[in-house]
Amino acid sequence: MKRKSKLTIATATAVLAVLGAAAVYPQDKYSLKSPSGIAFSDFRGYEDWAVVSSARTDEVLKVIVANPTMIKAYKAGVPGSGQPFPDGSMIVKLQWKPKKSTEAPFVVDVPDVFTQAFVIEKDSKRFPKSGGWGYAVFNYEAASDKFTADPKSPSDCGHACHTAVKAKDYIFHPYQKR
Repeated sequence: MKRKSKLTIATATAVLAVLGAAAVYPQDKYSLKSPSGIAFSDFRGYEDWAVVSSARTDEVLKVIVANPTMIKAYKAGVPGSGQPFPDGSMIVKLQWKPKKSTEAPFVVDVPDVFTQAFVIEKDSKRFPKSGGWGYAVFNYEAASDKFTADPKSPSDCGHACHTAVKAKDYIFHPYQKR
C-alpha cells in the first residue's frame, strides 16, 4: 500500500510539473503542422526575413516577407527572367486586421490585431501537383496568444488562387523597389 501511495504522489507531481510548465511557458508555435504536414518550424525566423511587398484587402493588411533563398532569386530576376524560384524558396504573408490611426494627423490604416501567417514553400518533390508550391495557414488568436494550424488548409489550398500567376511561378507579389 505504501508503494502505491508513493507512485500516486510521484505521478501527481509529474502531472503538476507538466501543467505548471504549460502555464509558465508560452506556446511553441513552431511545434505546429498543417493537415498536409507543412511544419511551421520550416519557417523559423520569418519574423526577421526581408520584406517583399505589402497589400491590402477590405479585411486585412498584409506584409509579405521571404527567406534569403527567395530574396536572392528575386534579386537575380526571378520570375521575370522566365526562371522559376528554386526549391527551398519560402514566403510568408503576415496578416492583420486594419484600424484607423488615432495618432497620425492624416487618415491612415495601421495594423491592429494580428490574424494569420499564410506560408508558402517551394519543394517540387513534395508538391508536384501545385506547381511545386505547398501552402498552409496558421491562424492566430489574440485572446489566447496562440497559433493553430487551419484544419481546412491542405498543401494546395492557395494553389487555386495562384494559378492566375502561373507565368510568374505562382507568386503574386514582385520584389518591390526601394
